[in-house]
Amino acid sequence: TLVFTEEDKYGLYSNLLFKYFLAEGIVCGHDLFVASAKEHPDNILKELPAPLLDDTYRKELGDEAATRSEDVQDSMKIAWRYQNLPKMEASPTTYTKFGHYYDLSKKMSPELCQSIKWHGFYLHEESSFESKTKAWNMNSGYARLLQSIQRIISQEGFDGSDPQKKQRNVLRIGIQSLGSILWGDDICCSDTPEDAHSLTKFLYVLRGLLRKSLSACIITVPAHLIQNKAIMERVTNLSDMVVGLESFIGSERETNPLYKDYHGLVHVHQIPRLNSLICDVSDTKDLAFRLKRKQFTIERLHLPPDLSDTVSRASKQDLAGSAKLLSSGCGAMAIGKKHLDF
Repeated sequence: TLVFTEEDKYGLYSNLLFKYFLAEGIVCGHDLFVASAKEHPDNILKELPAPLLDDTYRKELGDEAATRSEDVQDSMKIAWRYQNLPKMEASPTTYTKFGHYYDLSKKMSPELCQSIKWHGFYLHEESSFESKTKAWNMNSGYARLLQSIQRIISQEGFDGSDPQKKQRNVLRIGIQSLGSILWGDDICCSDTPEDAHSLTKFLYVLRGLLRKSLSACIITVPAHLIQNKAIMERVTNLSDMVVGLESFIGSERETNPLYKDYHGLVHVHQIPRLNSLICDVSDTKDLAFRLKRKQFTIERLHLPPDLSDTVSRASKQDLAGSAKLLSSGCGAMAIGKKHLDF
């Protein structure tokens, strides 16, 4: 499948999500393909977070759950009117296994990174083949990237249409900041770009490669710079899953007491619906994320009860607008059904 991630304004949290995807691939023993026009793939792999041991994480999660339970009991003494309401947990109070967990304060050891096979694509180091790229009728950088991905899938045994003699594995493809000016694309610079179809052509061909191979791909795109809505609609239709990250950095919500426990919002615009006519609908669409000391956490959005007269009318209007915004769009996938602790 193809996961399309809309970068936050400064690319801080989307970069974390990108690195989590690659780190999970290393821990699972998958092969990696890292492509970027911004950072060298070698430097990206050096900055991956270190995995947490199960026992260590179980102890930390248990201590956090105990502290949260005490805080809830104290708050119920004040908010007596909410005592009879059903409880909704933003995150599990007991240890649950969901993939692997990582420590942002530590880097992954070089020995662990070298334990798997990976391939890098740095645009500024790739030679240009003008005769071949013209045949693709798209941006030369995108064409070279497609050629590289196609070569790896074919030569390394990830092509599902051809019988393979060696043991099969999964290829994780990570493409950073696709569509930016660094890739030679102008969709972020103008409302009417000269080459408005290169990105959509690239995604169309890429999705075909993913469908017939044992591979999964995540792409981060600076969507906040793309002003042409038609391009974004085409990109959304060509992706299996579209997730947007809205950071509170530099916005009014950064100082709003209603959002003091969070660092941004998660907007699930589209979820995979392969071999199905409808998509899964979650019980909640309101998702938020926060960056802890060691972890990046996605939770259900819980706003504090308004029990005082100190909350301004502007904050209430902001809350109403946020609720309306969060409730729009396609239903959230399983990401909203359980706590995601990468």
